[in-house]
Amino acid sequence: MSDKKSVPQDYANSLSYDLQKAFWDERGKGARFRTITVGREYFRDRCRSRIQSADLDHILATITEVIKGEGIAEEAEYSAEGRLLRIRVGGCIHLPVEAKLAAHGVEPFTCVPANFIVQAIEERLDKPVELAEVKVEDGTCSLLLVLFDKRPSLE
Repeated sequence: MSDKKSVPQDYANSLSYDLQKAFWDERGKGARFRTITVGREYFRDRCRSRIQSADLDHILATITEVIKGEGIAEEAEYSAEGRLLRIRVGGCIHLPVEAKLAAHGVEPFTCVPANFIVQAIEERLDKPVELAEVKVEDGTCSLLLVLFDKRPSLE
């Protein structure tokens, strides 16, 4: 066995493709609501401690810095319009997975960088977030997230 500490990106992406395709075949569009936690452990290890404020702009800026700094994507930007968050991620290492899924008739339904943002907002702001849309064009993913009001409390 090799002493390598990482696996080739194409190998990891092929596994990701196989898992996503199997899940899509099983759940169809409902798969989107089950894959929102993909990347949670990476978020805990690499993102959580960097978020120092419960301010939405700080959260978004921090996650986009992590996405770029960790080499997950070459660029990431966001804008907020009320309850809607529009995220653009370009040059993402997961793009080959999306391309292969699209070639097999599967529309984009998950995004790990978006999942980091969802996790951060849900933890820091205690607001549910839904990934409403994923569009891929010219090497860039356009994501639409919807923020809902705070979760109900029994107190």
